[in-house]
Amino acid sequence: MNATFKALKHQRWSIIWAIIVLVLCNIRMPESDGSSSFFFEGFDKVAHLGFFYVLTILLFYGKIKYQHNYAFRSLTIFKIVLICFLLGGGIELLQWKVFTYRSAEWWDLGSDMIGSFMGVFSYVLLHLSNYNEKNV
Repeated sequence: MNATFKALKHQRWSIIWAIIVLVLCNIRMPESDGSSSFFFEGFDKVAHLGFFYVLTILLFYGKIKYQHNYAFRSLTIFKIVLICFLLGGGIELLQWKVFTYRSAEWWDLGSDMIGSFMGVFSYVLLHLSNYNEKNV
């Protein structure tokens, strides 16, 4: 089995989630007239943060399943953050040039990256916890 295909097989959940995020970030949203209590100012930033937190966790999960351990490598973290940045930037470019009924905002990309960094923090924290348990 090709190594790239095997790695992608383990990333199926993150790929599915990335597609869902891409669709949700580019669909036409109902006009907000201020009467809705579900959406609040800044809701989309929280949504972006949550989307990319989950994406980062799923990318780590796929990597852990692929290599069968919790190995801590800075290059892996860099690649995952880069993937999240490229996806977030791509979404904003699509909103700016293609889906013009949506607004492209730097703050959305910032929220994406905060969510990604929160996911990295969670991974590092759990990795150190797992490492410390084995060495006690």
